Amino acid sequence: MANRRCLHTLARHSTVLFSKIHSSLHSLTPPIPLPTQQSLQTIATKFALLSTNQGSARRDQWSQSCHFSSKTGDGGDEDTEDEEDDDDEEDYESTDDEGVSGPSTGVKREYTPEEKEAEAAAIGYKVVGPLERSDRVFKLYEPVFAVVQIGSHQFKVSNGDCIFTERLKFCDINEKIILNKVLMLGSSSQTVIGRPIVPDANVHAIVEEHALDAKVLIFKKKRRKNYRRTKGHRQELTKLRIVNIQGIEKPEIIEEPKTPGKKQEKVTVAA
Repeated sequence: MANRRCLHTLARHSTVLFSKIHSSLHSLTPPIPLPTQQSLQTIATKFALLSTNQGSARRDQWSQSCHFSSKTGDGGDEDTEDEEDDDDEEDYESTDDEGVSGPSTGVKREYTPEEKEAEAAAIGYKVVGPLERSDRVFKLYEPVFAVVQIGSHQFKVSNGDCIFTERLKFCDINEKIILNKVLMLGSSSQTVIGRPIVPDANVHAIVEEHALDAKVLIFKKKRRKNYRRTKGHRQELTKLRIVNIQGIEKPEIIEEPKTPGKKQEKVTVAA
């Protein structure tokens, strides 16, 4: 509507102006042709473009000069200080120095096979290869236990157990790994304690799953400072199935023959 009004007023003024000029110069010069409708439209479009450009320039200047914030007064300085403090704070994502990987940062580093083997050995395991059909995973296990160290954590495991560790690098699902750092071995007949590691002892395991732990909320507050920060974290885990423990004499499992049809008679003792 505003553009249409401007167009009408501009047309009226232009017609009056050209009529006055035509009347004053009629005797001296030949008549000047009146502006056509197309020329009036071009003048109106130029006027509209100039008005819009000026309005946009004013809006840009006003937006640069104004700063919006959720609080007025002295609260703005506190918001800026809180943002600076938040930038200076350390990130609470889990990164283990022992080589256990934390959340992905977006940039993946390419490792050579030697680097993979050395880093896995520093954590406490060795990747053997994928699981084959001939491997008997579910079988009759011997009553043996071991204490192994993976990264900076220790686990007491037996044959057939499942444990959850922090996510291990360079191993996929259904791959066989060997846990090298065995601190203790034990059975029903003997116990071997390492100094600090038992020589020629290892624990074979299979990677079953890569999963995420339950969410942990990290809440920080500074009273009377209007400072609150809430963060969430889910630790990446690897599920391992213990298959075999080597390095100790395993007791023999003696199966008693079952005699069907005979029941053990209860012996009554007279009091």
